[in-house]
Amino acid sequence: MDKYIFRYAVKEDAALVLQFIKDIAEYEKMSDQVVNSEELLLDWVFEQKRAEVIFVLEDGKEVGFALFFHNYSTFVGRSGLYLEDLFVKPEYRGKGYGKALITKLAEIAVERNCGRMEWTCLDWNKPSIDFYLSLGATPMDEWTTYRLSGDGLKNLAESL
Repeated sequence: MDKYIFRYAVKEDAALVLQFIKDIAEYEKMSDQVVNSEELLLDWVFEQKRAEVIFVLEDGKEVGFALFFHNYSTFVGRSGLYLEDLFVKPEYRGKGYGKALITKLAEIAVERNCGRMEWTCLDWNKPSIDFYLSLGATPMDEWTTYRLSGDGLKNLAESL
């Protein structure tokens, strides 16, 4: 890991973090779903500290990022590290930056005594799936992710 340079994002990086989020959304064909803003990032990530961002750098320039936060496993009895987004700019792929980022996150998880590290991946994203399998990650095929958002979330919250 000595050949890679990492740094944690600070509030002055809100615009840069947002750009990485937009870049990954474009890659995932979900750009129309991004409603995040610099203001929201400043509040949730940097003020409330609900998530963290780490960059990997080449020649002092941020070429990849990972946004992560802690969850809690009732079965394991410890926090886990949940990777929400990992993205390396296309022109920097194939140089080990993705592996360096996920390895750094594993190092952080071990340092923080986390019980596990988890993330999701789109079913069609074969390059990422192959990459994760090459790391020894195990797909959780028996689990289905469910989501409540927007009006569905609001309606349920108001139903009591």
